[in-house]
Amino acid sequence: MDTQRILAFVVFSFSLFLLWGNWQEYNHPKPAATTRAAGVTGQEADVPSAPAQAGRVGTDARPETAVVQRGARARVVTDVLTAEIDAHGGDLRDMQLLRYRQDGDTDQTFRLFEEKPGHNYFAQSGFVGGQLPSHKTVFQLTPGEYRMQDGKNELRVVLSADMNGVRVQRTYVFHRGSYVVDLETKVVNHGTTPVSGNPYYQFLRHGNPPEGQSYFLYSFTGPAVYTEEGKFQKIKFEDIAKGKQDYVRQARDGWLGMVQHHFFAAWLSPDPADTSPRDFYTRALGQGQYSAGIIQPAIRVEPGAEKTLSMRLYAGPQELEKIKTLAPGLNLVVDYGWLKILAYPIFVALSWLHRLVQNWGVAIILLTVLIKLAFYPLSAASYKSMAKMRKLAPRLQRLKERYGDDRQKLHEQMMKIYQEEKINPLGGCLPILIQIPVFIALYWALLGAVELRQAPFALWITDLSKPDPYYVLPIIMAITSFIQVKLSPSSPDPVQQKVMMAMPIIFSVMFLFFPAGLVLYWLVNNVLSILQQWQINRMIEVGAKAANDSKH
Repeated sequence: MDTQRILAFVVFSFSLFLLWGNWQEYNHPKPAATTRAAGVTGQEADVPSAPAQAGRVGTDARPETAVVQRGARARVVTDVLTAEIDAHGGDLRDMQLLRYRQDGDTDQTFRLFEEKPGHNYFAQSGFVGGQLPSHKTVFQLTPGEYRMQDGKNELRVVLSADMNGVRVQRTYVFHRGSYVVDLETKVVNHGTTPVSGNPYYQFLRHGNPPEGQSYFLYSFTGPAVYTEEGKFQKIKFEDIAKGKQDYVRQARDGWLGMVQHHFFAAWLSPDPADTSPRDFYTRALGQGQYSAGIIQPAIRVEPGAEKTLSMRLYAGPQELEKIKTLAPGLNLVVDYGWLKILAYPIFVALSWLHRLVQNWGVAIILLTVLIKLAFYPLSAASYKSMAKMRKLAPRLQRLKERYGDDRQKLHEQMMKIYQEEKINPLGGCLPILIQIPVFIALYWALLGAVELRQAPFALWITDLSKPDPYYVLPIIMAITSFIQVKLSPSSPDPVQQKVMMAMPIIFSVMFLFFPAGLVLYWLVNNVLSILQQWQINRMIEVGAKAANDSKH
């Protein structure tokens, strides 16, 4: 029995070790390789290639430099974000989300898009082919501040460019209370010959994870493509640099995004029923910069005619209930790890509880109680087995003293006692083993949920997604773990006794770096387990005493 309990703790420890390793490998990818361009500059330096046969994207293995120039700026202010649009290329080059704070700096507004040497992150668009503007073209823009007016639900910023007798008017449409930006592009041909080009929409981004995040709270950072054929496919920056990226490149549906912890940006079709062919591409531009985007079918505008194109950009938090309505598969940007089958229902239940109590910490406590109730029959049987083992501890100790180093004889006599008392020696392992997948799934649910970002609980716990700043919860959890060990049957082996006493210390050290919400769950679970185990121990002791009294 004692050996099995030690094995259960070892399994649990190993699970935590795997989780730790998963942090470093899955959540903290190696820096993407940087490739320096060799003399590639100019007006069309990093414009994507036109689709080749059957709409296939032409991929040039040669790295290209992302040349960034500044032009006139329009500063956009809505109720949920501020943004800056640059006339050079008509890029969306800065976006701050007013309801969120930067990792590691609670006084600084979170910045999704930014223009920073070595850390550029832009949303860009244009046309492939040279007859129509690209993101290298200088647009006409009235600089200044554009502010969402009271009583208005949308804000429009208009840019224009004249090229080859053609006027292209690009309009960004911002919406009140929304992180969706609609992009309208109108092409008016004032010339005497037809013009054509493939519209493209892309992200330019550096290959590093966001700054300021805790080492233990990183999740995937990089491009992602969703299609019905390939479903949700992540693309690592280092694979792009090596030319080893593997994803669906042609489809009649889907979207492309740039994903990071808690936030993402994605180019989406405004029409869910749109089945026009599209090509997805990723490229290394050199100097640690990458592009990823969508190329759509070519348009042709005859002299005196005009055409208007629409595309939708989402740039904001991974709010599950809101984003899943925007496009199929968009909810998959929320990273629930390899136990999604458990993590997603846990988050749904947690969200429901939060709507009732309006406090994520209280919701976690209630969720813990519900999980405990769900496993109550199984855990009760296990605790009864442990209580009986505790009662047998003196007899087992005498057996050890009697048979000394004869391990085989000792094991035979112990199994005989277990059979006489109808005790399952593996029963005490079940509560621990059952909690392992739930624990890991809850970790991923708490890690991936932007709803818990900067969510306060009480007193000093102001962010349940980050570790306890004063380590109070891990210390209290260690104390409750020691109490659990004391309530459990002790091993006759001194070495095993020391291992059992060391486990709470080992776990508590690891929990110092876990999100406070996860530690809160485990602490409440420990307290409930202690109460349940104490009650069962008391009932068995009372029953044993009554049986002895009846014999006399």
